[in-house]
Amino acid sequence: MPRKKIELPHIEYMSILDEDGVVDKSLEPKIAGDVLKTMYRYMLLARRTDERMLLMQRQGRQGTFPQSSGHEAISMGSIIHLKKSDWHVPAYRELAGLLYRGWPIETTMLYWNGFEEGASPPEGVNDLPVCVPLATQLLHAAGIGMAMNLRNDNGVVMTYFGDGASSEGDTHEAMNFASVYQAPVVFMCLNNQYAISVPLHKQMRCETIAQRAIAYGMPGIRVDGNDVLAIYQASLEAVERARAGEGPSLVEGLTYRFTPHTTADDPKRYRTDEECKLWTGREPLARFKTYLGKKGVYSEKEFAELEEELDTIIKASVKKAEELAQSEELGNPLSMFDYLYNDIPPYLQEQRDELKNHLASMKKKAGNSPQKHQAGAV
Repeated sequence: MPRKKIELPHIEYMSILDEDGVVDKSLEPKIAGDVLKTMYRYMLLARRTDERMLLMQRQGRQGTFPQSSGHEAISMGSIIHLKKSDWHVPAYRELAGLLYRGWPIETTMLYWNGFEEGASPPEGVNDLPVCVPLATQLLHAAGIGMAMNLRNDNGVVMTYFGDGASSEGDTHEAMNFASVYQAPVVFMCLNNQYAISVPLHKQMRCETIAQRAIAYGMPGIRVDGNDVLAIYQASLEAVERARAGEGPSLVEGLTYRFTPHTTADDPKRYRTDEECKLWTGREPLARFKTYLGKKGVYSEKEFAELEEELDTIIKASVKKAEELAQSEELGNPLSMFDYLYNDIPPYLQEQRDELKNHLASMKKKAGNSPQKHQAGAV
């Protein structure tokens, strides 16, 4: 028998709004003005929160954390399509989406200050906690989608991961299971081109991450990840397919991490200033603002008023987060023993008692010290 050529699906690249705010009218999605305002509001809130947290980290008021600046279009342009009953399974750069889904800013600040209470989703919100281990959340998303099918639930799961996570075995298993069982999962890849310090070309020989969808028998598309309109349209199509029972999709958003990987990283060791400058000029927020201004959705006065409003909200959240961190409920180190087990094992009870006695002893010593020594310690 002669060799036969197997026809495979092709992979498209989509961009609608370029870096200068110029829109392709033939592809421009019809989005109501109030929806556009909502999208911009949460993208801007995420950016300003991210910037404030960086300042706090440099001041010693915030722990090490991964910034989400530059990723707002992928997060917000996709999550806008989810219903309250749908599931959101984030990684750790989806701050815009978390805020939109109802996560308070102070919750995020607590989480990156080491308080596990910050990992708890708001009541009634179908979100999983932020997931730092690479790609493990994709398995959870696939499982939720498979459960939806078993329950005849007409819902959608949207999950996020980076280009580095795409090289993990868990990603293969999650996509394979989701495809085999036609689970309603939308896999959103935030391809910021670096797995910490490893550039994409050293991770894989594929031209795109999206083309991996072909191997799993699901639709795949690469999108300009700094173009919120393109993300909106691509994820809308994926959500509609999932809700119609047509299974999972892979959407790759090509973007750039113009901040360090985390606040403990030094990207100058592996990236050039020229590359960073080039991609920073393509960032999503500025082009979306230009688009909204040209469209008459916002006036310059309204842009300024929104900045002031969000600044007030962020300041109040910082104050609340720091008050919670010092509260008896969250500031008590004994609490780390209290929520792990219903019946605490004897060996942990001994450790808890030892710590409790140590804290009481320290408090007693502090109470007996001269006032000037206390002031000096502070």
